[in-house]
This record gives sequence, C-alpha cells and structure tokens, in this order.
Amino acid sequence: MINIKEDQDLHVLNHSCAHLLAQAVKHLYPKAKFWVGPVITDGFYYDMDLEGDTINETDFPKIEKEMKKIAKDGKRIVRQEISREEALEKFHDDPYKIDLINNMPEDEVISCYTQGDFTDLCRGPHVATVKELKYFKLIKASGAYWKGDANNKMLQRVYGICFRTQEDLDNYLKYLEEAKLRDHRKIGKDMEIFMLSDLVGKGLPMWLPNGYTIWRTLQNYITDKEIEHGYLHVHTPDVGSVKLYKTSGHWDHYKDDMFAPMVKMTEANKGFSMEQIIKSIDEGKEDDAYVLRPMNCPHHMVIYGSSRHSYRELPIRIAEIANDFRYEAQGAIKGIERARCFTQNDSHIFCTPAQIESEFKGVLDLIMEVYKDFGIKDYKCRLSLRDPADTEKYFQDDEMWNNAEAALRNVLNDLDIEYFEAIGEAAFYGPKLDVLVQPAIGNEVALSTIQLDFLLPRRFELEYVNENDEHLTPVVIHRAILGSLDRFVAFLLEETKGDLPLWLSPQQFTVIPVNPLVHSDYAKELTEKMKKEGFRVKLDNRNEKLGYRVREAQIKKVTVQVVIGDSEIENKTVTIRRHGQRESLTLGQDEFFAAMHKEIDNKELAKLD
Repeated sequence: MINIKEDQDLHVLNHSCAHLLAQAVKHLYPKAKFWVGPVITDGFYYDMDLEGDTINETDFPKIEKEMKKIAKDGKRIVRQEISREEALEKFHDDPYKIDLINNMPEDEVISCYTQGDFTDLCRGPHVATVKELKYFKLIKASGAYWKGDANNKMLQRVYGICFRTQEDLDNYLKYLEEAKLRDHRKIGKDMEIFMLSDLVGKGLPMWLPNGYTIWRTLQNYITDKEIEHGYLHVHTPDVGSVKLYKTSGHWDHYKDDMFAPMVKMTEANKGFSMEQIIKSIDEGKEDDAYVLRPMNCPHHMVIYGSSRHSYRELPIRIAEIANDFRYEAQGAIKGIERARCFTQNDSHIFCTPAQIESEFKGVLDLIMEVYKDFGIKDYKCRLSLRDPADTEKYFQDDEMWNNAEAALRNVLNDLDIEYFEAIGEAAFYGPKLDVLVQPAIGNEVALSTIQLDFLLPRRFELEYVNENDEHLTPVVIHRAILGSLDRFVAFLLEETKGDLPLWLSPQQFTVIPVNPLVHSDYAKELTEKMKKEGFRVKLDNRNEKLGYRVREAQIKKVTVQVVIGDSEIENKTVTIRRHGQRESLTLGQDEFFAAMHKEIDNKELAKLD
C-alpha cells in the first residue's frame, strides 16, 4: 500500500485536490466555511462548516461532477504572499481561517493560492494547474469536531484520493473494495465473534460465544507453547495502586493515557474534581489511589522481588495472559484492533547480562515456531538501537548498551534473520526488536516485540546473588509473541477473510440433513458422536430449504459442512464440503474422524494466503 504523505509527487497532487474539493463545495454550498484540508496516509480530507447543510456519500456524484468541471477549465494555481493585515481582511468572513491566521507565528510568511474564482489560505506547494487533477475519487464523509475538541462545533469532513493516472486510481479503488471485504469489524459481525455497545462503553469489545472460542483456543495454544519453553504463568489483578506506577515511572510518563484514578470518598477529598485528586496524588497527599493497569510489567517486578534469587535460578520467565486498559482517543478506536480494553500475551524474563543472547534467541525461536503454525511468512525485523551521537537521552551504562546491542545483532546474524537497524529508535531503557508483518491490507504492523530493559529492575531494587555472593541487578526482557490476543484475532480475520483453519474455527462443523423430516435421526446421532470426539459442531435441522441452510453456513464461515441424505444413512458415511469449495467428498465415519483429528492436531490449514 502506498503512503501518500511520504510520496512527494502524490503528496502535492492530493493537497491540490483538497483545494479542488473546497472550490467545488463553495460553488454548490455558497455559505461554506473551511478549516483545514491536509494530506493523510491514504489521500486527503477537508473539514468544512456548511452552516446547516450536510454532505453524505449520496452527494458525492454532484460534487465530483463540479470538481471535474473546474479541472477541465484548466485554471492556473497561483501563489501570493500577503501581510497578516491583508490576510485578515481577505478572509474576514471565515472565522476558521481567521483563527488559523491569528495562531500563526509572527515571523511566518503568510501565503494563499488562487485558482479561478477560489482563493484559500495555504502554505503549499501545489501543482501548476487544476488540469492536472483529473483522476480523483471522494471516499467517505464523516463528522469532526473543530480542532478535535468535543466542546466545539461539529464540522463536515470529506475524504478523497487523487492519482496521476486512471489505472492507478482504479487499482486503489479495487484495493478499497478488498479492504472492505477483509475489515475485521464486518467479518466479526457476520461471524458473531464480538460486539460493541456505546452503553457498555466505547472501545470496550465484548466477545460473543464464537469469538470467545477463538480467544480461548489461542490462549491455550500460546500458554502451552510457553510452558514448553520454560515459562511460569501467573495471574495478577487488573488494577494496581498509584504507588506501584510511581515506582515504575509510568505514572509520571503515562498517566494521560490511563483511565482516571480511583479513590475512596473521604471527608478530605469530598467535592474534589478529578484534577484536584490527581494533584493530591502527585503531591503525595492521597496515598490510597488505584488505576486500571495499562501494562503488566510492574506487577511482575513485584512478584520477582518478593523473594531472594540466586544466579543459579536465572533465567526466570514470568508470563501472563493479562487484561490491560488504556484510554485511547475516540478517533483511534477500531474494533478489536485498537480498543481501550485488551488482553496481552505478555512475559518478563529476568536474566543475567551474560544470558541476554541466549534468552533473546529463545524468544526468537518461539516467535518463529508460532509464525510457522500460522503460515506467517511476510515479515521483517527492525532492531531499534540508541543513537551513539546522543547518548544523554538513554539510560547511562555504555558497557551494558554496547554488549546488549552486540548480543542482539549476533543472534539475528546467527539465525540468518533479515533485519534493519533503526538508530535512535531504542527506548531510553534499552534496545528492542520489533517483528513487522505485512498484512493482506494496510501498512506493516508490529506483531511481536522483544525489549531489553536495564532501568525497571533498578527502580524496583531487584537483585540476584552471583557466584561471588555479590548482589547484582538482573536485566529484564519484555516480550510479546502474539501481542494482544484481540489485535491478533483482528489480524487473522483480515488475513483469512474469516476462513480460519479448522483447529481455530469457532464452529468447525455444521451437520445438515437434506430433509429434516427424514434424515434428522442419523444427523443427530452423528452430531453427538462428533461432540464426544471433541469437535465443535452444530446440527441445523431447521425446516428450511437445503440451499438456504447451506448458504447460511457459508456466510457464517463454518469450516466444514456435513450433508446427510439417503446415501449417507444407507452406507453409514458422511459427505463433507469445505467453506468456499464446490467439490464434495464422501468418507466413512471412522475415516472422517481420523482425517479431521489429524488436520486439527497438525494445524494443517493454519496457513495464510
């Protein structure tokens, strides 16, 4: 997928097309006032105040027609630099432009661009003429608060895209159609995987029975994998005291992204606003406050620190499938891909500096095992290192940094894993590795992460005793294999279009008697046998036409349909058809059970196209 913002030619083209949109809207809605029209990763948008009118997608044809009319006219786009006084006069009837002008630095050059009968405040640059803006499409319309503040007026936001050729535009529109088909929110609704409710709360998904089956299967899968690799699983509270997060440093650096603190109402704080409560916490006057946890590392630090440790015990690998809560901006929420409540496949490894390399390799081995099971092949690794020219902003221990970075490079080179180095992208407390996966639709995502941490164990005064009876601080390795289970499910749904492998499918089988009045007894008998075999199966013996029941099973992405008719009853066989396939296969019951068990046990279909 191309990034419009990073492609200089397309950036200028789309920015110019945003002005073309504004000009057409001004022709059709003369009272329109305009805020900003920036370029974004996938095109452009313009925020506008139509003073009572609204734009929706049914209005796009007439707006596009007007845009094409203007472009055909071929007017030049002319830049003009003006004084602040001239700018205020020129845009005196547009309060949004006046606000922009008044908030510009005193020494900034103010410029505007004119194309025919339309002039807009803008830094530029633009294409030479509107004639270059031939191949565009308006994509969607939505509401947007002025300046992103819910206390301000709601403006109209119209999105669009522009390319140099019709072929490029057509290819992009095909991509958008494919993206709609793969959108995990649509698939999740069709397959009854999760639901969202504003009454429950924005960004708080609820897993339905089908979804929780996937969630539970993934949890068991990764837990078993980790146990094989020597991890010790724990379960810790979803809340923690503010003291905990002050100790870890998260309160000072992360509190704006947390849910508000919870305190017991007392005479001392009765009537306090949230700002006053937070101030009281910051000043140490309120020492019994709690927060929903945004991450799990502080809890795990406390577990490690609860007892003495010898070097002989290390490494200690603590793991947890843990709920976390972050107050994401409303505009950033997207189904289960990005939510305010999510579940992390998290772990913290406590080791000696000498064990960094072997532990890092062990985590990478686990990642590669998991990716093999899911058929994930299109990925690359980003090794984030500190900037050697600016070491002041990092944890101060040159020897530790040099040794750690060398260890990570050695492992990647030994395993012959392709990676690139991102200088200056390390966290202030240690280098990290992100595994970037290219999904079927959209930009790369960081699916798995390995992060070295020299600072957090010091904050919690963690120790181990070495062979010389010295008390030393362990290194902590934070790592997530699946990331969050929620985001991983979203990734899988979009990669497979909901056609999940048999072992992971929420409804593996539907047994469909051809004639419910004639074939139901055998269908029921078979269904019960399949349940005893451990298969996830449902019987559909509703008094509906066979074609209707088959189509419904297809829509719900049931992996295998088992059709029962006269022949199957007579021969004690089953006829199966996989989702998305037209060919059927008839097997004996024992042969069928054996084949399906083998497929599930070996995760044979856990491959992504």
